[in-house]
Amino acid sequence: MKESIKKSIFLLAFSLCLVGCQQHNYMAGTIGASNPIMPIRMTSDTMHVVLTDYVPALFGDLKAWKGLQWTTSESVECLNISGAAPVIEEMDIVNRDRSIHAFTMHDKSGSFAIPILPNKPVRQALISLGYADDKLIFGFYDGVTNPSFEVYIQNTLIDHERISANEDGTWVLDLEGLQVTGNGLQGRTYLRIFAEDDTYLYNDLLLPMQDGKIITDAAQLNRHDQQAQVLYSLMIDRFYNGNSSNDWKMNSEEVLDIVDYQGGDLAGITKKITEGYFDLLGVNTIWISPITQNPWDAWGCYEFKNGNKYDSTKTYTKFSGYHGYWPIYATKLDDRFGTPDEFRTLLDTAHAHGINVVLDYVANHMHINSPTLQQHPDWHTDSILPDGRRNFELWDEARLTTWFDKHIPTLDLEREEVCEQMTDSALYWLENYELDGFRHDACKHIPESYWRMLGQKIATRWPGRPIWMIGETYGSPELIGSYVKTGMLNAQFDFNVYFTTREALMGLTGMDQVLQNELTSLRTYGAHHTMGNISGNHDQIRFASIAGGAIDIHSQGKEEGWTQEVGIGDAETAYKRAMLLEVINLTLPGVPCIYQGDEYGEVGGNDPDNRHMMRFDNINEQEKAMRDKVAELIHYRRHSMPLLYGDMIPLIDRPDEIIYQRVYLGQKVTVIINRNELTYQIIED
Repeated sequence: MKESIKKSIFLLAFSLCLVGCQQHNYMAGTIGASNPIMPIRMTSDTMHVVLTDYVPALFGDLKAWKGLQWTTSESVECLNISGAAPVIEEMDIVNRDRSIHAFTMHDKSGSFAIPILPNKPVRQALISLGYADDKLIFGFYDGVTNPSFEVYIQNTLIDHERISANEDGTWVLDLEGLQVTGNGLQGRTYLRIFAEDDTYLYNDLLLPMQDGKIITDAAQLNRHDQQAQVLYSLMIDRFYNGNSSNDWKMNSEEVLDIVDYQGGDLAGITKKITEGYFDLLGVNTIWISPITQNPWDAWGCYEFKNGNKYDSTKTYTKFSGYHGYWPIYATKLDDRFGTPDEFRTLLDTAHAHGINVVLDYVANHMHINSPTLQQHPDWHTDSILPDGRRNFELWDEARLTTWFDKHIPTLDLEREEVCEQMTDSALYWLENYELDGFRHDACKHIPESYWRMLGQKIATRWPGRPIWMIGETYGSPELIGSYVKTGMLNAQFDFNVYFTTREALMGLTGMDQVLQNELTSLRTYGAHHTMGNISGNHDQIRFASIAGGAIDIHSQGKEEGWTQEVGIGDAETAYKRAMLLEVINLTLPGVPCIYQGDEYGEVGGNDPDNRHMMRFDNINEQEKAMRDKVAELIHYRRHSMPLLYGDMIPLIDRPDEIIYQRVYLGQKVTVIINRNELTYQIIED
C-alpha cells in the first residue's frame, strides 16, 4: 500500500476536562504503542466514521499534540469532514479501489494507524505456520493467487520489506531488530497481519508477543489477555451465603419465597474463590450481577393463570429486587450484598487467584422511587407514545425509549446532562474499586452517544488500565456489531450463535448452520473477537432441560417454571447434548461464558425457575461427571494456544456433523461434533 497525503489538518490544541478526573497527555506515538485499535470494517464502498469510536482518547487532552497530521492512501477519499473548530471528529470514507488501507496520524513523537478493511467477501484461510529465530512463517490453508499483506504491531504499520515469499507458497515476516513507535516492544504487544487478493479479504492473524517475541506457550499469558478469558456469570443472591449477618427477607404475603432474597452475598463469592472452586473449574473472569442498592419494598406483579407450584393459595406474586436490576442509587452498594470492604476483599482475593471481576452495570433505567428521578422527574423517556399507546416492552419498535416495566422508567440518555450523570456513575465503580470491566445491560436500548461518552471518559482517565466491556444486545449481527468498537464496547454476547446452536443440537436446523453463523460473526466482529459464547443466562430456559425434552425449546418457559417441576427429562441425552454446547462454546473463537450451574447441567424453566440457588456439594453423579468434563475442557482450552489465538478453518459442515480446525504457529486442534451420535472429538495435531 503506497501512502500519500490525501488530506492534512493541523489540530489546534485544546483540553477537554472531565470533572473529578486527571488529565493525561496523548501523542501519536503513545497511541501507536497502545492496545490494537479495531479496524474500520467497511460494509459498503462509502462509510461514515466517527474517529473516537476507534481512538477514544484522541480528543481527551490535545495540549500535547504538536502539529498532528493525518494521511490516507490515494485510493481513499475523506469527505464531509466535521468537528469542533478544526478538529476532525467525523467524516465519510470512500474506498475507491476496495483494498486494505490505513488512516494514519503522526506527529513528532511517532504515528499510529487505523486499518481500513474493504467491503469484500471474507474467507477463513490465513494461518500462522511457525516461528523461530525472530521469523514468522505464515500462509493459506488453500491456494491463493497474488495476495497482499499489511502488518501491524499494536497500531504501528510495519515496512513491507520485512515480508518475503518462499518457494513453497508461504511467506516469512522478519522481526529481527524491529523497532516500533512509542514504548517499543516492551511488555505485552500484539502482531496483526491483514491479507487480501483481488476477490477476497481474509481473516487476520493475531499473535500475542512478550518483549518483542511471539508467545508460543499459554503459560506466558495472564488474566488481562482478553482472548484467554473464560467467563463465569453468577447472580449474587443465588450463589452462596457467606455472611448471614446481612441476610434480609421481605417475608411479605405478596412475595413468594422464590422471588425473595435468599442470602447470597459478596462474602459468599469470596469464600468460594478462596476454597478454589473457580480454580478447579478453570474460570479466570467472573461476571457478577448488579450490586447497586435496590428497593426495600416489593414491585411488579405476575398473575397466575394456572396456579403455581409454590403456594396454591396465591393468585399472584410481587417481586423483590434480589437480582439487582432495579437501582435506587447508581453508586451505593446494596446492604444485603455486603459492605465496600467486603467488595474490596472479593476483588483482592480474585486477583490473587488470577481472576478478573466484571461488574454488571445498569444505565438504561432507574427505579421510579430513586432520589435521582425524584429530583429530576423529566430525566426519563415518555411512557406514552405519540399515538397514545403505552411505551412498554416495545423492544425494537421504540428501542431507545421503551420502558421495561412501570416501576423502572427508561432514562433519557440522549440528553447530555443525563448521559453525563450515568457515565460518571459508571466511573465511580472503577475509581473506587479495582474492577476489571463491565457487563452492560440492555445495550441496544441505550443511544450510541452514551457509549462514546463512556469510552472516552475511561480512555482519558485510565490510559493503559485493562478494562474489558461486554454488552447485551438481542438483534442482528449488524446491530450488535455497531456497538463493538475500540471506543465503545470490546464485545457483546453472541446470541445468534447461541440460539442457532441450541436449535441445531435439538435437530431443528442443521449443524452446518452453526458454522455458517460463526462465519458471519467472524466477518462482522473480526477473526479474533471476544464476543461471549454463552451456555445460557438468567433470562433463558436452562438448556439441560431443553436437551432432555423436559421443556419445549420454543416455549417461553415462564408458565412452566411457575407451575411445573421442570427437570432433566431423558438424562442420558440431556447431559450429552448439554456437553456438546459447552464443547462448541469452548472451542470456537470468542470468550466462553458459563452461567452458574450450567457446568453441571442445572435444570429449570425461565425466570425465576432458572435462578435456583447454586449447588456445590448436593449434586448427583451425572451432574458431577458433567462438571468434571467441563472443567477438564476449560483447563485444556486455557493451555492451548490454538484454541485461544488460533485461526478457525471450517473443514466439514454437514447437517449432522461439523468439523473445524484452530491453527496457531502450525499447531492444530481439530474439533469434530456429531449430532446424531451425540459425540465429540478434540484432536491435537
